Amino acid sequence: MSSSASPEAAAAVAEVAIGAAGQRVVVVTSGGGLRAYTAGGQDVLDGYPKRGPCRSGRGQVLIPWPNRLEDGTYTFDGRRHQVPLNEPEHENAIHGLVRDARWTIAEHEPHRVVVKHLLEPRPGYPFALSIQIDYSVSAAGLRVCTTATNVGADPCPYGAGAHPYVTVGGSTVDSAILRMPAHRVLNTDERGLPVGSMPVGRTDLDFTQPRRLGRTRLDHAFTDLERGADGVARVELQASRASRKLTLWVDGAYGYLMAFTGDPLPDVNRRSIAIEPMTCPPNAFRTGEGVIRLEPGASFRSVWGITPP
Repeated sequence: MSSSASPEAAAAVAEVAIGAAGQRVVVVTSGGGLRAYTAGGQDVLDGYPKRGPCRSGRGQVLIPWPNRLEDGTYTFDGRRHQVPLNEPEHENAIHGLVRDARWTIAEHEPHRVVVKHLLEPRPGYPFALSIQIDYSVSAAGLRVCTTATNVGADPCPYGAGAHPYVTVGGSTVDSAILRMPAHRVLNTDERGLPVGSMPVGRTDLDFTQPRRLGRTRLDHAFTDLERGADGVARVELQASRASRKLTLWVDGAYGYLMAFTGDPLPDVNRRSIAIEPMTCPPNAFRTGEGVIRLEPGASFRSVWGITPP
């Protein structure tokens, strides 16, 4: 039976742990994301310490847009908006507006927690979104269900993403075997902004068949995803000796997957790989591609998860 937390109690909670079937997941109220995920005592996520900072986007929630937004500007329904540039070296805004926001615990059971946040109107995003994320763990692994509802008076643009770094052990991912079920990849410029796309076939970005990562540097958004009869696309990462294998899956709401080996980041530097579900591509608010238009009172749900080793 679930329990609801009072606003006062929820605000005081810095993080909450859930677990089932030998798995443990830690969700933080600062940003509403994932700090840790273990299965059988082994790391599934490359997370961060309880009292340490969340670096490099680890486990964060990317709403109302994932990835980059050129110059931090976009036009929606004929109105131009400017959001803060939090990637100033490339003059971009990146990863939305809720990564450092305070979330509250709405429900908590041993195997499940629901966190909520109200994204209030602000310069650059004068819209109101009620966001709820339902994290649950079972024998099948971790399931993450995100629901956003437009609680304002006007239509609003919306996109969602998540930033988990996954690991199957080892000091680097070089020897890991990756299967990425995607037939196209976005080309980007020096600012990390898309400038077109191409088929992955006959390139070093073709992981439609499982193969060793080697020294391939990944900082790419993939699309044209293969899906099963259930509509789910599945990324597989396996240790070289096949002793550990995990699957990150996304439902039909997520049409894009960002893969990032973190080569330029000292705290990552290929020790794990970020597989980021995204409902829209980088720069979507600027181009309009894949952006969800939420009418007042309308909701949008997206679901992803991880089946652990």
